[in-house]
Amino acid sequence: MSAAQSHKSSSISRIAIILSIVVALAAAGWYFTRTKPVAVVLAKVERGTVEATVSNTRAGTVKACRRAKMAPPAGGQIAELLVKKGERVKAGQVLLRLWSKDLQAQEKLAQEQLGTAQTQAQQACLQADLAEKEAARARQLQAQHFISPEGLDQKVAAAKVARAGCIAAHSMVGQSRSRIAVARAGVERMTLRAPFAGIVADISGEQGEFATPSPPGIPTPPTLDLIDDSCLYVSAPIDEVDASHVRAGLPGRITLDAIKGQQFSGTVRRVAPYVLDLEKQARTVEVEMEFNNLPKSDHLLVGYSADVEIVYDSHKDVLRIPTSALMEGNHVLLYHDGGLEDRKVKTGLSNWEYTEITSGLNAGDQVVLSLDREGVKAGARAQPDTTQGK
Repeated sequence: MSAAQSHKSSSISRIAIILSIVVALAAAGWYFTRTKPVAVVLAKVERGTVEATVSNTRAGTVKACRRAKMAPPAGGQIAELLVKKGERVKAGQVLLRLWSKDLQAQEKLAQEQLGTAQTQAQQACLQADLAEKEAARARQLQAQHFISPEGLDQKVAAAKVARAGCIAAHSMVGQSRSRIAVARAGVERMTLRAPFAGIVADISGEQGEFATPSPPGIPTPPTLDLIDDSCLYVSAPIDEVDASHVRAGLPGRITLDAIKGQQFSGTVRRVAPYVLDLEKQARTVEVEMEFNNLPKSDHLLVGYSADVEIVYDSHKDVLRIPTSALMEGNHVLLYHDGGLEDRKVKTGLSNWEYTEITSGLNAGDQVVLSLDREGVKAGARAQPDTTQGK
């Protein structure tokens, strides 16, 4: 090989080395300066149940199906207070008695008057029987002309008068019994009984204090508050725009702020037939949902705040995605081959948790949940965020 050829070969080798270095540097620059894939949280398109629901606009309240705020029908001094707050009572049990010795004395007097009236009635009826026998003998004597017709008339009239006296005496016995009933009713008015079985929630009064019924138009605190906690329901307001979906008998779920992490099944028992129009508040309709089965292990208290979710339609075994994956205009970001793709979908039923997909996606597709992260958009490179749930 000549010197010229050797020099040319050496130059070509140097150029190849330089080009290799340039390509390596360019590749390294591209690798280290390229846009990194954005980490995204994904959810798989799956089949399941989607429900259309209505929820309350403000917190509801747990209430008892029966609650009586009672006071004696008559005023008076509390002589006996036979229950305590929190005590469970039976239907008909005496809760308190007011002082009523005067009424008891009147009842005793009426009973004694009844005894006297019964004795007088017995006497009057015996006299009537005797007068009627004398009138019968007088008829026989008059038939034999031993007495005059005038004498017979006197005997017959006397018998009738005696019989009327007997009837009047029996009437007095009836009046005496009525006086006893009136006296007993007066005594009963001073006794307060439980109208149903339940638990004593509150007592406003002590033995020796005076209890008075509420005058018309002037509310006063009840003497005793009785709650039937064997039947509870939730009263909650829903927005007027959702009222057309709700009717009695629909199923639903109840959640309580005081019992975290649990849901209780319920049934709508009543929908108010009017709209509440309160100042500075949205117009709402009151809905009542009762518990299907009261939990035995949890101590539910009347007055707990509660939320209701009423199911008015349901589609089973349909394609669904988390509702948080749905963007405006019914678009989703589909993760495919390491990139993000905008996909238009058609939807069916929807709630806060899931949305039904009628077209645009297939089972097993993955859609993006973390739409608020920087760089998450159609066309971006992405990779699944594996740190979620760890």
